[in-house]
Amino acid sequence: MIDLRSDTVTKPGESMREAAANAAVGDDVYGEDPTVNELERRAAEATGMADALYVPTGTMGNQIAARTHTDRGEEVLVERESHVYKWEVGGLAQLSSLQVRTIDGGDRGVPTPEQIRDGFVEEDLHRPGTGLLTLENTHNSKGGIAIDPETIDAAAEAAHGLDVPVHLDGARLFNAAVALDVPASRIVDSVDSVMFCLSKGLGAPVGSMLAGSEEFIERARRNRKLFGGGMRQAGIVAAPGIEALESVDRLADDHENARRLAEGLDALDGLSVQPPETNIVLVDTSDAEMTAEEFCGACETEDVLCSEFGETVARFCTHRNIDGEDIEETIARVEAALA
Repeated sequence: MIDLRSDTVTKPGESMREAAANAAVGDDVYGEDPTVNELERRAAEATGMADALYVPTGTMGNQIAARTHTDRGEEVLVERESHVYKWEVGGLAQLSSLQVRTIDGGDRGVPTPEQIRDGFVEEDLHRPGTGLLTLENTHNSKGGIAIDPETIDAAAEAAHGLDVPVHLDGARLFNAAVALDVPASRIVDSVDSVMFCLSKGLGAPVGSMLAGSEEFIERARRNRKLFGGGMRQAGIVAAPGIEALESVDRLADDHENARRLAEGLDALDGLSVQPPETNIVLVDTSDAEMTAEEFCGACETEDVLCSEFGETVARFCTHRNIDGEDIEETIARVEAALA
């Protein structure tokens, strides 16, 4: 089986398993796990932030950020296709009592400064006031597109001009950095906080990082405890995260494999594929007169796993456990599935 459903399906290699087995540990809730402390130091350094916090999942990281930046009842401006809005179980409302105001970010998934200013709500006797803007890079629902730093800067500047903080969902931040050939710290230079996943393209088995100012992380640590994310001897799962941060450059291989996969699938009758910018390949099946559900089912019969991403759109996601031979075999198997 060739599993291209997501880059979350990666298996840790021997070096990660050894790192976990040999990790120095302590009680992280007391701040005494040396491996977690080192991971947090490296994450802060990689993003150019003052401090960072290890959290179990990316969703928890985003939700902690929202809770930390805002007061209950405020509004949060989100792009209407963003992960924090579509795929996090209504956490903004359930966990932080936030009201959501959506903005159509267009093809690139980033609201313009004008849209942000138009969406802003001044707090008064009747209205809650805007408490946060969230952005996303890479943008999952738009096909893993890598947003350039200048676009992030413009959106953040508009928000800051209204005294609104900005959080970046950077689950695949390092994919964007590699694709754009800029440091991750440059992409997040103008935002107040960022979350990135260790367990997606970077390939660690568990965990994400939330980074920001020292004061922000101090308050976020308390909210992590509130949300049930305080872990004890977490160095065992944090150690592979350190290994993951040392392998950022290999994400370029995933991007190249995605490009080859897109070209191969686009050449098949009935499929239309937009050129990928990172490791996500979106396949339109409408010309094959198949729904995405039917297409994914047909691929599974040929031992290829992909995921539904719309009524006639399927997603393939390359990752560290997929090599060039897997790409060629996938194209051949999908061709058989269509036949």
